[in-house]
Amino acid sequence: MNANRREILKYTAAAAATAAALPASFAQNATGSIDARDRVFITNEDSNTLVVIDPRTNTVETTINLTSFDEDARPPFRYITAGIAPTHAAMIHKPLYHGCIDAHGAVPSPDGRLLATSGRGSSNIYLIDAVEKRVIGNTPNLAAGPTTNPERLSSGILLGREPHEPTFSRNGKELWVTLRGEDRIAILDVDRALKQLRGSDVSSVRQFLPTLNGPAQVWFNREGSLAFVASQKVAQVDVFQVNLGADGHSQPKRLTTLDISAQDKLGFTPFMKTTPDGQEVWFSHKLADALSCRSTREGFDLLDSVSLGAMGRPNHVEFVANAKGSVVYASLARVDDSGPGGVASSQIAIIDRSAKTGDRKMTGSFFSHGRESHGLWTNPENTLLYVAHEQDELPGTPNAGQTVCSAFDVSDPFKPNFIAQIALGNLALPSGGLRNKKSINLVYVRPGVKGQTA
Repeated sequence: MNANRREILKYTAAAAATAAALPASFAQNATGSIDARDRVFITNEDSNTLVVIDPRTNTVETTINLTSFDEDARPPFRYITAGIAPTHAAMIHKPLYHGCIDAHGAVPSPDGRLLATSGRGSSNIYLIDAVEKRVIGNTPNLAAGPTTNPERLSSGILLGREPHEPTFSRNGKELWVTLRGEDRIAILDVDRALKQLRGSDVSSVRQFLPTLNGPAQVWFNREGSLAFVASQKVAQVDVFQVNLGADGHSQPKRLTTLDISAQDKLGFTPFMKTTPDGQEVWFSHKLADALSCRSTREGFDLLDSVSLGAMGRPNHVEFVANAKGSVVYASLARVDDSGPGGVASSQIAIIDRSAKTGDRKMTGSFFSHGRESHGLWTNPENTLLYVAHEQDELPGTPNAGQTVCSAFDVSDPFKPNFIAQIALGNLALPSGGLRNKKSINLVYVRPGVKGQTA
């Protein structure tokens, strides 16, 4: 490494440390109001944890444990035994493990008080109290002691093979969960789910709705009258009429199936989201290195198809609209060597949403300050953006060996300003530290305030 490169890395490390330590008052002055209730939640697929970040300080406040380790002092139940920690991949195969496997999807309820998180490998979902930051349904650990956890993890709600993404209905009464391995959607009654998790002898599943092969995600139009379903196996989108009854529950009926093969020839659309104004639904076509946009009005006309460049590999999309512009951001999984300070980093694509329909395209990008960017979400004021990453930071970098989240000031959405790279650290278990690893979904939540799913 030459002297110039050493100096660049030294400066980058110092800048990252300074940014991470900025006081709340600075963050508020730079990016507008941050409510005391605001929190960022990140699902970590390999460690089966949820990290909670306080955006006032850009530090990890706590880690929510979805593992079942250390509920008993005997070796088969421990995470670390005789000083030996299993790899993240091997830990879920330890004898008698009953915790989450492959924590993946996450979404807030319309009022931000609940989070739904899926365990892809354990075929279940968990509900999280976003205010208390704890798993609903955990029970006191009868074997608790000085070297064990005080609670026993809830088994969540078993749904079926590969629950990929959960989505709350707009009125918050239902949770629709795509079962990617079963070609159907599980529709849950949220009130009954809460009762079931707290020990009542009720079933929370209202029905299983047949849909496309390999359903990836559901998202509702703004009125809550239509449900769009994307797939990771076929180049189609299902559209259902929700048909809410007097009790606020759905009686869904398939309205149409859209052919999107011209936009997604390989049939791999893992993520979608409707715009805040409710006029459009945007799709992420990962293997096609592209996004597309359709009208949410019946007919569902194609409005735009946006190329993101070779091997862009888009994951999630997010919308920011404020006084300085209206954009669509797309997180790119591709990692580029030419990141800030010479550190490998992914990028976030910028699409000018204010451009004429049919002419919208990628107008620029910015480095995410992490590797393989995935989940991203903005605050209610559309002045802050948080980005999750799948891969750990490389040796010789400021947060080497850590999974990181990045924060940006997007007061000018075309010129995002990097605030902080936040190392996610470890979950402190009685037997040792379990490193938070492989971040997937990220949501910014303000409990008690209507959010993006309302």
